Amino acid sequence: MDTLPKQRAIHLIARHAESTLWLARYMERIENTARILDVTNTFARDADDTQNWLSIPRINGDLREFTRKHPQATQRSVGEFYLLDSENPSSVQSCIACARENARTLRALISTEMWLQINVFHGYIKALTPSSITADHFTNVCATLKEGTQEHTGVTEGTFYRDQAWHFYMIGRSLERADQTTRLLDTRFHSLAPQFTASDADLDAGHWNALLRAAAGYHAYRREHPNGYVPMEVAGFLLANTAFPRSVGLNLGQIGWHMTQLRTRYGLRRLSKALERLEDLNAAMTYPNVLQLGADKLSPFLDFVQGQIAGLHGDVVETLGL
Repeated sequence: MDTLPKQRAIHLIARHAESTLWLARYMERIENTARILDVTNTFARDADDTQNWLSIPRINGDLREFTRKHPQATQRSVGEFYLLDSENPSSVQSCIACARENARTLRALISTEMWLQINVFHGYIKALTPSSITADHFTNVCATLKEGTQEHTGVTEGTFYRDQAWHFYMIGRSLERADQTTRLLDTRFHSLAPQFTASDADLDAGHWNALLRAAAGYHAYRREHPNGYVPMEVAGFLLANTAFPRSVGLNLGQIGWHMTQLRTRYGLRRLSKALERLEDLNAAMTYPNVLQLGADKLSPFLDFVQGQIAGLHGDVVETLGL
């Protein structure tokens, strides 16, 4: 059986490797932010539904900074904080600026199509104003942001040369997806699970829909579970399913594959620490383990997973000698 040849040992400059990690993470973060804003806007009772809108700063760990700037969580205040505020590191303004700067650093490595698409997208985001995100335009703006990041994903898939930079890019994308899924589940799950009984299943269905749609997982979940929502089955799907593109389990598997390629094809031998951490995470991220946790133990487990994902990013950067 033919095997892929080992690549020449021309190692990527460390700062270029880290830039590819962050380019992927920032672009992925824009899509996640737009999706959560759009889903919240759809399922909130009205534009002043404080509880629903406040969940977004909680997911992103921005609650203190948000409340410092805005006395109340509404569509307007949360929208401005995440779509317009360039001082907020989690905003799409900050993310696209950082993504473009990383892309500029990588100009010699990424395709012309990638560079042009990022610049056009950067121009669109920078042109957003308060009048762009009023209630009448909010959904369209979120849709355009999602389409822009999905276009970036498609252009990258079709034009990015499959060398070390691509492997680091894919690791960054998977790290961000896994991290965002755990944050979303941690924040939303416990506000839903205690309410879930047979008598209010229809009422709560909309909230479970919102959780799954925020992770782009509604249709995939219903294919696996067509008969409704069981809280720990939702958790198991988002954490341990190995076919859903944004599940933690699938993305950990992707990270492992790309790390192995870097190690075997490019001779990057200092990945042992990262691979050991990944092996421990994969061992914990199975359906039986997740279902066995129960709702009361899920949050501590998610805190552990988030810490390990952050550690994994740090392990990869440490490998680069930065």
